[in-house]
This record gives sequence, C-alpha cells and structure tokens, in this order.
Amino acid sequence: MSDSQKALTEDQWQQAELIWNYHQMRHEVRTADVAIGLGSHDLGVAAFSAELYRAGLFPHLVFTGGNSPTTAKVFPRGEAVHFREHAIDHGVPAEAILLEPNAGNTGQNITLSRGVLAAAGITPKTVLLVSKPYMERRSFATARKLWPEVEIICASEPLEFNDYLKSIGDEKLVLDMLVGDLQRVIEYPKLGFAIEQDVPEDVHAAYESLLAAGFDSRLLTA
Repeated sequence: MSDSQKALTEDQWQQAELIWNYHQMRHEVRTADVAIGLGSHDLGVAAFSAELYRAGLFPHLVFTGGNSPTTAKVFPRGEAVHFREHAIDHGVPAEAILLEPNAGNTGQNITLSRGVLAAAGITPKTVLLVSKPYMERRSFATARKLWPEVEIICASEPLEFNDYLKSIGDEKLVLDMLVGDLQRVIEYPKLGFAIEQDVPEDVHAAYESLLAAGFDSRLLTA
C-alpha cells in the first residue's frame, strides 16, 4: 500500500474533521446579485453552482480559473471553461455564464472576476462564492480583503467529511489540502492577501499534529 493510500489513524481522522469543519463558514445560502464559481480540480463546484442557479438564487454566474499543476491534465482547456460546460450540461443557460479563464490563485479569482463583471456592466452588492468545502474560509478572507464593499456569502457542496474523502479517493491528498489551506488562512493576512481569521486552539493543535505526521505536500513554498 502506498503512502497516499495508508489508512488514517483515529486521531488523524478526528484532527482532519476538526479542520474540515473550521474551514466551512456555515453561511445561510440565499439570493445574491451574482455567483462566482472558483476553479479547482473539483467539478462538484460547477454542479453545485448550477443547482443554486436553478433554485433562482442569482441571475449571473462567473466561472474563474486557468490551470494549475493539479488541473492541467484533467481540464486541458482551463478550469473555467470546463466548469462552464459542466454547468450548461446541468441546466444553466450559456447566456447566464461569464468566463474568467486566466486566474492562477484565489486573489486573481476575485480581482479578475470583478473585472469581468465590471466589463459586463454588473456592479454587485452581494456575491455568492462557490468553492470546494474546505476552501470556504480562505476564499471568504481573500474576498473580504480584495473586495470589501460587497457582501460575501460562501457556499459549497453539502458533503460530510467522510463522503468527501470517499469522493476524492486519496486520504493523504485530502489531508494535505486541508493543512495547506489552513496554513494559508494563518499566513496570508501577514502578506496582505486576506483578512485575519481567528483560529481556535484545538484547530491549531490539530494542524500542528498533522504537519508533524507528514501531511505537508500542499504547504506554501518560500
């Protein structure tokens, strides 16, 4: 059995679930002027964005994202392009979707999407950010820093931690991503990329424990 497929210990599973729960903002999902679907490896973002559109929560939907090392092979034409196609397959009319195909990080997701909306004559007051479940807090903190005049509502596919683990099929990768995103929540405010978020002591302890156990492939590089 490879390192990436080793079963988690009970302690590691509990630590990961604690961080998973912390990453989610638990916002009430409600109507907004626009939604922005943040590109990634996870097509669930596109499918859930389509579900929210069909529920009548917003009239305009931006998909944003170019490519990253983890998505280039899966989405060779770029994350936003593939997300758009997936959303259309799930019932969103093409004319409701705006495309931002260049962003390479969350900050660019926000700033470039804002530019695409402005070019279309759309100046929203409320923005629904749709992301992977463990990316809610980081996307919220980033958007509040870069676009403080709008109200940010976070949403993600309503999956339990165990179900998400099964859907990805690689426990170590998921824990690496949870740890990496938490590191960014902690470090990005110091770099001016995001507003600060309170990290409870038990969450920080879980983070340190998982780091020490080697769940570190998604850490920031110097």
